[in-house]
Amino acid sequence: MCLLLITSYSSLALTSKTTNIINGNSPYLTFDNGRTRITNTDGLLGISLSNGDKYTPTSNNSSLVNPIVLPNAGQSFADIAMLVPTNTDSVALSSLIDTPYNYWGDDDGDGQGGNGITATGSLSLSIVDKNNQAVTRNEVLAICNAPYKLTLLNTEGILKTRYGVPNESRFTAGNVSYYINPKESPSVCFARPILINGSDYYAGPGSMWNPDKGFLPQSVIPSSYDLNFPTTGANNLYFDLEIGGINQALSWAPVSHGGIMATMTNSTNSSVRVTLTGPVAKPLQWPADNPGEIDRPSLPQVFELVGRDSHGNAIVKYGFELKQWFVNRGHQEFDYPNISSWCANIKYRMPNVKDLTNTSCQGANSGYWCEGVVGATPSSPNNYYQRRIGGGFFAEWGSVSYYDSAEFNYYAYWTSDVQSTSNHQFVVSSNRGNAARYTSSDHGICVYP
Repeated sequence: MCLLLITSYSSLALTSKTTNIINGNSPYLTFDNGRTRITNTDGLLGISLSNGDKYTPTSNNSSLVNPIVLPNAGQSFADIAMLVPTNTDSVALSSLIDTPYNYWGDDDGDGQGGNGITATGSLSLSIVDKNNQAVTRNEVLAICNAPYKLTLLNTEGILKTRYGVPNESRFTAGNVSYYINPKESPSVCFARPILINGSDYYAGPGSMWNPDKGFLPQSVIPSSYDLNFPTTGANNLYFDLEIGGINQALSWAPVSHGGIMATMTNSTNSSVRVTLTGPVAKPLQWPADNPGEIDRPSLPQVFELVGRDSHGNAIVKYGFELKQWFVNRGHQEFDYPNISSWCANIKYRMPNVKDLTNTSCQGANSGYWCEGVVGATPSSPNNYYQRRIGGGFFAEWGSVSYYDSAEFNYYAYWTSDVQSTSNHQFVVSSNRGNAARYTSSDHGICVYP
């Protein structure tokens, strides 16, 4: 009896030991030594900012108009932590658990030794700016290219240890896009006049001119506003300010100085149109031999345009200094003496070539017809204008015939400059800014001062 009882209790003890399984913890992926433990797709597609803020697909509410703002100025995408290493845009999860990364952990100590842990699946990253241009991880974010879109995408995968219960974490396929802005104040990114004839021969230096966007602001300091576009003007010419870092349309009060007004319209959360109005010849004055005086603006004049939010706070500013004002004689052609007399009658003057263009008689389109021409400096390397601030009226504003209601022509305009070898006047094309000697009839434009 005793022996039977002993055998019976031993059997019960053995059965109890082999049927109670101890449950531990799943293996996890991590990019910060275990502070962030990733066991599902939501975590796999997560990011962490340098201040500790974390975002995952379930908590992500960023958008084009509500982007995530980085905590510090001057940060790059390398300052945003994620599972994708900074030296690649695509990685297999099996690479992440191996050297040099070792981006995994298991609180139960499972997964150690050869083949102790395995992983399948992959993770990829893409970053583009607001113009859909690809961006590298080490690029510092710029407000004028924001918001950026950071997209993470993963395939289905498993992280699995050889032993342990549970011994795996599963990841379903997924993707997420985060919209991100730098910590930077709103600013004007470009001042965009007509872009026609703004590339190839006509393109100015990259620090000043973007063929797709227009002129880059050269100064935000009021004492140096004269470095910005425009320095010349005429009635009903306009340009658009492209603004970065705002999420609402701003209000802009008109600015008037010296008989010239800058009026802002079509304000959006990314741009506003600036239209100049001032002294102009009326259609009845165009054909007249004695049109009478036209008001002369008081120049130079500095204009500061201020965009304000709904509370009246100044959010962004743009300044420029107008140094010359031009008056156009409509669409009819006249000989040089007639145009010269007309400009004198309205108390303006005939322009020199350098008032209109920075062309030079070299390179493309050069020849005897432009020998001796003196354009604005720095000079274009060809007999075409080069889009530059201070490069002359046409060099700044481009093909002026395309401005609605400005009443300019596509063709050439008389200047007071004479080619010494032929004793003929130079004319300048409003479309391309090239100069040539001429003897017949052409269009008229006058300048003050």
